[in-house]
Amino acid sequence: MKMFFRYNWMVREEWYKWCEELPEEELLRQRTGGMESILKTLFHIVDVEWSWIRQIQGKPDFQEDFEKFSSLEKVRQLDARFKEEVEGFVNNWDASMESRLFTETLPDGRVVTDTWGEIVRHIIAHEIHHIGQLSIWSRELGKKPISANVIGRGLADKGNQSLI
Repeated sequence: MKMFFRYNWMVREEWYKWCEELPEEELLRQRTGGMESILKTLFHIVDVEWSWIRQIQGKPDFQEDFEKFSSLEKVRQLDARFKEEVEGFVNNWDASMESRLFTETLPDGRVVTDTWGEIVRHIIAHEIHHIGQLSIWSRELGKKPISANVIGRGLADKGNQSLI
C-alpha cells in the first residue's frame, strides 16, 4: 500500500512538471470527462486524498474551493501542505489499521461501513483513474503523457514483500 502512495506522488510530480510546458489557459480549458480541466483534476486528486485520510481518522474535513487554487503553483502549494499530513499517516500505517472500520452517513441517508484498508486502496485507485484521464487529454494535445509504469521507478522495498 505504501509503495502505491509513493508511486502516485511520484507520478503526480511528473504531471506537474509536464504542466509547466502548457499555458495556464490550456490547463484551465474545459474538457470532456474527469473534473473538466487538467488543473481542476489535479486539484481534485490532492483534495480527495487528504479528505479521505482526515475522515477515516475522525479529523474535521473541509472542502477547498478550486477558485482559490486555480493556478499550477497554487495547486502544488496545496499538495505540499496536504502531503505532509497524508505522508505521516501512510508512513505510520501498520497491519492493525487494515481492518479498522469507518462508518459514514451518505447524503441520501444510507449508512455505510468500510474498512480503512478498502478506503486507502480506493484513494490509490481514484488517483490512478484520474491520471488516466490526464493521459488521454495529453494525447489530444499532441503531447506524450507521463508514463504510468510502476516498474523501474525504484519503489519496491526489496527486503519487504508485504507492500501491497
